[in-house]
Amino acid sequence: MTVVRFAPSPTGYLHVGNIRMALANWLHARSSNGRFILRLDDTDKERSTHEYATSIEEDLKWLGLEWDQLERQSARLDRYRETLEKLKTAGRVYACYETSEELDYKRKRQRSQGKPPIYDRSGLELDAAKLREYEAEGRKPHWRFKLDHNDIKFDDLVRGPVHFHGSNLSDPVLVRGDGTYLYMLPSAVDDVDMAVTDVIRGEDHVANTAVQIQLFEALGALPPTFAHTPLLTDISGKGLSKRLGSMTVNSMREDGVEAMALNSYLARIGTSDSIMPCISLDDLAVDFDISHTGRGTPKFDPEQLKTLNAALLHATPIEDVYARMLGLGLHRANADFWMAVRSNLERFEDVILWHKVCFDDIETVIEDVSFGKAVADLLPVEPWDETTWKKWIEKIKEKKGYKGKNLFLPLRLALSGLDHGPELKMLLPLIGRARVMQRLEGKKDGNV
Repeated sequence: MTVVRFAPSPTGYLHVGNIRMALANWLHARSSNGRFILRLDDTDKERSTHEYATSIEEDLKWLGLEWDQLERQSARLDRYRETLEKLKTAGRVYACYETSEELDYKRKRQRSQGKPPIYDRSGLELDAAKLREYEAEGRKPHWRFKLDHNDIKFDDLVRGPVHFHGSNLSDPVLVRGDGTYLYMLPSAVDDVDMAVTDVIRGEDHVANTAVQIQLFEALGALPPTFAHTPLLTDISGKGLSKRLGSMTVNSMREDGVEAMALNSYLARIGTSDSIMPCISLDDLAVDFDISHTGRGTPKFDPEQLKTLNAALLHATPIEDVYARMLGLGLHRANADFWMAVRSNLERFEDVILWHKVCFDDIETVIEDVSFGKAVADLLPVEPWDETTWKKWIEKIKEKKGYKGKNLFLPLRLALSGLDHGPELKMLLPLIGRARVMQRLEGKKDGNV
């Protein structure tokens, strides 16, 4: 069974780049009847908060990305300590005592010599006297994983064959001097324990993957399959950031973006597949293939999302929105109303305006009282349907000679108070004869 995980740190609100990764994992799993694990990387006690963790869960639920399993790394610290001790015993982890300033100096010196900033493994060469000196100074060791200096190869589902050599990589720090864990060890341990088969993440982790492959091997486990996708940027090419609050899911929701519009956009942006609105996640999962992801940098275009959002609303059936309209207090909304107005919506909340136009007391515009009276006298009797508008217009043209803009714009202003909107042939039966008469006379609707 395919098992994937989305492992965000609850140190900020999810942005669209984070959600793109969550969605790719979810669709990859669902396309093969697999499992999706939400794993909160909350070992950073200073920056991780309950508020951010809750917001992550709420964002995923809003998007429909329900998980099969929820894990918190803060609950697994004993497991990480146990694994660390085994790696120490096996000689794959060693203590280093350099301060951050000393390490920074080493890296600068290597760069000035045209060398890559790779750790020199001086921690492996400490004699007893030097160790006593460091301990007397009160230094606490950080712990590094000792890489084998051999070839590391893997087939990436997006990038194809990838090759590193261990000697070109720096031994990674697994545990800081204060005893807290960096990303590397908990991630690998969790992937093994949770039987993760496929890891889909950003291309900024490619070098980490080379390191983790050796870590998996040191843990006696087979590495999962990897896929590294280019990172999403804003329209200018600037990277997204949780700390800066860049394009958060919450802000998208507040702006009236539909969950499935965002899902439809993020599932296919940067791929060879056409971007089009999908009504359900199941529809997206049927055609999802992570290998369709391109190597170019995808740019998030709010205007493209806005257009997609409108297109999705225009295709949404009444069954999917009826409860939402009732939740907004639009109790006279029905299928005829939704069909009349949906093609004019950019955001779902726009439906409130058109409900007022059809059923409430609104301000309309009658610039020529004689025009209003003339066309009112020609109103057909009820019952009305979609053919009523055409019959009325033909009679006005025949009897009064009004046509073109001199007819249609004044009528729209008189009936809706606006110079744009849904087709009046659809609105007319909803507004009703009594209310139309009052509006043509320039009166308030009252309790019609």
